Amino acid sequence: MVEEPISAADCLQATREIGFDAFLVADRSDATACPLPRQADSVKTARDVTRSTLSEWGLAELSDDAALVVSELVTNAVRYALCPPSRTAAHPITLLLLRLTSPSHVLLAVADPSDEAPVRKEPDFISENGRGLYIVETYSHSWGWDHLNRGGKAVWALFSGTR
Repeated sequence: MVEEPISAADCLQATREIGFDAFLVADRSDATACPLPRQADSVKTARDVTRSTLSEWGLAELSDDAALVVSELVTNAVRYALCPPSRTAAHPITLLLLRLTSPSHVLLAVADPSDEAPVRKEPDFISENGRGLYIVETYSHSWGWDHLNRGGKAVWALFSGTR
């Protein structure tokens, strides 16, 4: 029996039923999970993993937008993971990429130890910060966040491929 490919809507529903915790540790051919240290150079690592994974999946056309969004999400995760360090030490930052084949979508998520909900602010284009979720919203098909059972949250963004 051939299993129907999962749709983006089904995947987002599954993340609510199963939880991102399960996706973060699953050994799946359609997913990549990458733990990241709590340091600034994790942003580059996350961009590199995103680009190489999308290329392997034949979705290189999503690389620029996805790399920009992952930069914003990992930057926020590193910032929240460092304050206060004693409370967040047990939970790593993790990048998750999940490929959906019908239609061609990629769900990108960054888990961090903070329980603080992400809040999109009106961008102040003069300020050096505060534009992250505006960028995520602009370059992804949709975005959101979910609490993790272990504590913390996963902020996700959905990308649509052209295939």
